[in-house]
Amino acid sequence: MGKWIQHPLINAEKIESRLYQQVLAADVLKNGNTMIVAPTALGKTIVAALVAAERLNTYNNSKVLILAPSKPLVVQHEESFRYFLKTSVTSITGAIKPEERIKRWNDSQIICATPQTVESDLISGRYNLSDVSVLVFDECHRGVGSYSYVYLATKYMQESKNPLILGLTASPGWDEVKIQEICKNLFIKDVVIKTEEDSDVEPYFNPVEVKWVKIELNQELKDIKLHLEKTLKVRLKTLKTMGVIRSVSNVSKKDVLIAKGKAQNRIGRSIHPPKKCFIAVSILTAVINILHSLELLETQGTTTLQKYFERLRKKKTKAAKGLINDAEFQMAMGLTENAYKKGIDHPKLKKLINILKKELKNQESRVIVFTQFRDSVENIYQHCTAEGINAVKFFGQASRENEKGLTQKKQKEIIKAFKNGEYDVLISTSVAEEGIDIPAVDLVVLYEPVPSEIRMIQRRGRTGRKHLGKMSILITKGTRDESYYWSSINKEKQMKKQLSNNYRNDPSNFKVVNNNKNIIVEAEEKNKNKPVIYADLKERKILRELEHLNAEVEIKSLVVADYQVSEEVAIERKTDADFISSIMDKRLHKQAKELVDNFKKPIMIIEGINLYSSSVHPNAIRGAIASIALDFGISIIPTRSPEDTAAMIYRIAIREQKHAKPDIQLRNGKKPLTTWEQQLFIIESLPNVGPVTARKLLEEFQSVKAVINASEEDLKKVEGIGNKIAQRIIRVINSGFETIKTDRHVILKMDDELKDNFK
Repeated sequence: MGKWIQHPLINAEKIESRLYQQVLAADVLKNGNTMIVAPTALGKTIVAALVAAERLNTYNNSKVLILAPSKPLVVQHEESFRYFLKTSVTSITGAIKPEERIKRWNDSQIICATPQTVESDLISGRYNLSDVSVLVFDECHRGVGSYSYVYLATKYMQESKNPLILGLTASPGWDEVKIQEICKNLFIKDVVIKTEEDSDVEPYFNPVEVKWVKIELNQELKDIKLHLEKTLKVRLKTLKTMGVIRSVSNVSKKDVLIAKGKAQNRIGRSIHPPKKCFIAVSILTAVINILHSLELLETQGTTTLQKYFERLRKKKTKAAKGLINDAEFQMAMGLTENAYKKGIDHPKLKKLINILKKELKNQESRVIVFTQFRDSVENIYQHCTAEGINAVKFFGQASRENEKGLTQKKQKEIIKAFKNGEYDVLISTSVAEEGIDIPAVDLVVLYEPVPSEIRMIQRRGRTGRKHLGKMSILITKGTRDESYYWSSINKEKQMKKQLSNNYRNDPSNFKVVNNNKNIIVEAEEKNKNKPVIYADLKERKILRELEHLNAEVEIKSLVVADYQVSEEVAIERKTDADFISSIMDKRLHKQAKELVDNFKKPIMIIEGINLYSSSVHPNAIRGAIASIALDFGISIIPTRSPEDTAAMIYRIAIREQKHAKPDIQLRNGKKPLTTWEQQLFIIESLPNVGPVTARKLLEEFQSVKAVINASEEDLKKVEGIGNKIAQRIIRVINSGFETIKTDRHVILKMDDELKDNFK
């Protein structure tokens, strides 16, 4: 019988005594904020449990918060910590109502949660992090950019009385700059890497045997590739002649996207853009389509490529039409269609089926097949079914044209069935790479290599947990498969090099210091009346910044606008990309009309510096902006970034609320539920009547009917109603109704202008 960890808060005979895990936990407790980098099977969760138990024992009334990027992973952590520890454990996700989340937070010592949910609760003031003695960031490599981990780390270091951060990941990435960013964002002092080669780990680690399965592209696919390459070469030569690119050899998608962005920026900066720029954008778009076609052909096969061609035919852009009318591209499409109809596909498929049949001779075996594309998931599934292999498809929640996404409930059912042996093979997109608990996988097959070392490590970590693991990587010779494979291998080596010798960071680099935002806060903190801003939850980036600016943020489900700062002022925020999208799908018209119908002073903020860097003609964008301002009468304010937007909203709120905090009636699109609420709602709709004045009117006249029938002199007897307000109320009540047709006329006029600019 093995030895077990004994601790006042650890359940008996639940955690095996492994020296390296105990040393890791002790180092975290001694050295402070730490990131542990270790393969999936080495028990990073157990290290977190050991740290949590000791901190809860030291700080009796404290809490432990474990954050994970997905709901299934949160539930998995809840089950693990309940199994390991003698204390109250719960989970908090967006699926749980706010009132219940508050109760769970208050009643439990260990809380497993999604970061977005905790972030919204903190901003809404539902609870705070002052009593949290350990904050665990699972999959902490996500702690970059605007991901919720970054905000929560800062908030935690500001609020906690006894802070300790533990980051867990199988790979923080190969780039030293990214590693530094993660450490800085999460206030990490020490980074410790454990590998299967470490002497203290080796006895517990099941090595993974990796096989490269090299495959020769068949002649039918080579013929298709030849025509695609000819199509590509002609366009690259044209771009080089135009001075858009420097070389026609080794041009990557990244190179093309950079060139396209430069051309679009040139268009946006000019009132009369050179025709050459539009031609360049169209050709570059076609080049991206060709490069993608080549990737599908080389790494996936004719079935996946055929489906892509079918989608391409439905596009109405100049780039798509130009490709479809190109003789060489037509040849490629024709050959692909013929091969598809004859059942000629990538030789990988045959090799894959052979690998699966060989592995499944052992009836207890479980296999995961990873592929990049959902079309390939379907193709592999069909071939497995035809060969009598008991397989199941596994992919994300997003729906596609002919197939609905899998709900989280359905995903759980599939994983449970796979664990229980109802399926032998799980065919998955990247959704199964991270965090899903599948402990009994004997073989992982990569249908194609991925250039990311993080994803390669995550996939490899799906096997070798209970015994020797196996991974087979299908690589087509002389194609992108080879370059992607070597890219991931080199990045993983670089990562280990960066992390070697217990990579350390000077703690002084990560102190919480005041930045420019805090200067504003210091100036505003003298004002006891913080501005109140009602905001929609989806505006997460801005909510963080508003909180930094000392605003009182109330998260509500707003049907109209993204922010409301007074009875009269509401703000719709659009990033430059969203503004373009709303022009294309006609949302802009509807949103503009809803703003003017509900608010006296509507505002639209357009955020970003790349408004004219899309495929939409600048004149169409200018026409839309002009229509919003002139036809709808909406004020338009440009901002550069989320920080700039937050500062602008904050300033608008201060101006609107400079005398006192308003009692704002939110436009939430729902009918009031009670008679009292309905009465208030009706009276508040009168000119210059807010919630406070509405209550005073109803208290004075006792009914809605009496308020409506009151004379101007009677109205003025109510506190807050003077001559002007009384006159406006009487005018609205007594004026005849006239049908207004302006809105429809404005929208039709706006549509016509946009159509002219798109021609």
